[in-house]
Amino acid sequence: MRILAVLTVRNEAAFLLEWLAHHRAVGFTDFLVFSNDCQDGTDTMLDHLAAMGQLTHIRNDGPYHKGGIQFTALNDASKMDIVKQADWILALDIDEFVNIHVGDHTISALLAALPDATAITLTWRLFGNNDAVRYSDTPVTETFTHCAPVIMFWPWRSAMFKTLYRNDGTYRKIGVHRPRSPDSDRLTQARWFDGQGRELEEQFKKRRLFSSYGRPNYQLVQLNHYALGSMESYVLKADRGRAVHSDHILGVDYWVERNFNTDTDESIHDIAPQRSEILKEICDDADIMTLHNQAVDWRKSRFQTLMKEEPFRALFARLLMTPPSRLVSLKDARSLSSHARSGKNQTH
Repeated sequence: MRILAVLTVRNEAAFLLEWLAHHRAVGFTDFLVFSNDCQDGTDTMLDHLAAMGQLTHIRNDGPYHKGGIQFTALNDASKMDIVKQADWILALDIDEFVNIHVGDHTISALLAALPDATAITLTWRLFGNNDAVRYSDTPVTETFTHCAPVIMFWPWRSAMFKTLYRNDGTYRKIGVHRPRSPDSDRLTQARWFDGQGRELEEQFKKRRLFSSYGRPNYQLVQLNHYALGSMESYVLKADRGRAVHSDHILGVDYWVERNFNTDTDESIHDIAPQRSEILKEICDDADIMTLHNQAVDWRKSRFQTLMKEEPFRALFARLLMTPPSRLVSLKDARSLSSHARSGKNQTH
């Protein structure tokens, strides 16, 4: 069985090896990685990893479709043999880590737990900043262990998911959060399940991007989302631009909607021994370690450069002054939802 992860990256070589080793340990057999506009050596590292047989690397240099850089990559991916030959596909970002809670914590164990599934939604669990100011070359999954609670009512992005789906022709294209371009004749045979093991309604087969609020979604699997990192790393993320909307500058609003630190979740460490073994094997290559260390140095140097510029210096100062996000109660969530609906109904 071939299980494919599709990734788009820019200036993220310092995080690439941990991400790759983790997902190999989880059970992904193939990796298709697109890079664009890299200054930190990410593209060079990917070329070297491709030569080692670890992944397939494509330079996504443009021109880009109207949907942007990531949409262009995913549209191109759908035409490639590595995608056509995959049995299961999942599109991921570098700050997303699959965290499986059943069996031996692998994709095979998850599929065995949901044998009738043709698609499984992996709901985000937002991991906060842990009050980390400085960037350090330490594993993301070990550094950031504080997160949002299992049940969230707001913000709506806390319930967004990515979709692991069977590549059986039901969907013709890979999407950022879910497969796209469905074959209407095949949709009746599709069976979607969530990370809790519940079979999902028909609407999920066509358009839904987020799980239902106010209930747990993580019993079998979750997607650890380390969207923030340290404050220094977040400034570099703002400099890099968003994966989907690369022209949108990240600000404090993005930070606040994801910086929840009320709970602790270290369940991803169950796969750490396997990840560490794979990571050691990859890092035995001296050239890979040189590229990794150069990327770490680049991040530190780039941050110092950004501190001489606005708006990055102002963004860093605001992060330092912004406390962790507080939870929204069910009552407040209903009030927010009511205000949102009333606002949409107003005519201006």
